[in-house]
Amino acid sequence: MSHSVSSAPRRILVLGGARSGKSAYAEELAAAAGPVRYLATSIPDPADLDFAARIATHRERRPADWTVIESADPAAVLGERVDGTTLIDDIGTWLTARIDARDAWESPRGTVTPDADALVAAVTAYPRRLVIVSPEVGMGIIPATRSGRLFRDEIGTLNQRLAQACDEAFLVVAGLPLRLK
Repeated sequence: MSHSVSSAPRRILVLGGARSGKSAYAEELAAAAGPVRYLATSIPDPADLDFAARIATHRERRPADWTVIESADPAAVLGERVDGTTLIDDIGTWLTARIDARDAWESPRGTVTPDADALVAAVTAYPRRLVIVSPEVGMGIIPATRSGRLFRDEIGTLNQRLAQACDEAFLVVAGLPLRLK
C-alpha cells in the first residue's frame, strides 16, 4: 500500500535538550517538504550577546529562500494559512515570553494556561505541515529556583499537550532522533 501526500504527518513535535540537535533535525524535516515559513519565537535582547550569538548561528544555517517571521505569538501566525511547511522554533522561548508578559514568575502554576490553550488549539486546527521545536527539560536535576521549577513544570505540561496534538513526535539526543510517536 503506498502512502499518499495526505497521509504524510502534518504536525511533528521535535523535543530535545540544550545543544541536542533538535533545531537542526526539525529544519531537515521542514526542508524536505517544499517551501518553509520559519517562525522564530525569541525576542532578541541586544544586551544579551550570548543569546544573540545563538540566534546568529540559527540564521546562518537557514536557507536563504525560507520566509522568516520573528513573532512571540505563534497562535496568531498559525491563523495565517500559507503553502508549504511552517517551522516553529521554539516553544521554550515562547513560554518564557508569555510568563514575562503575564509577570507570572511568582504566580501559581497555570497562570499561562490560557496562552497554552490558544497555542494547542491553533496547532490542532492548522491544516498544513507543521514542525514544532520544544525543549525537554524534565530529565535533569530539580531546579534550585522557583522560577526554574515553574518553567520546567509548565513546559512539561505543554509538551505533553503538543505531543497529543501532533501526528509524530521525536526526541533528539546527541544529534540522533528517536521516534516517540
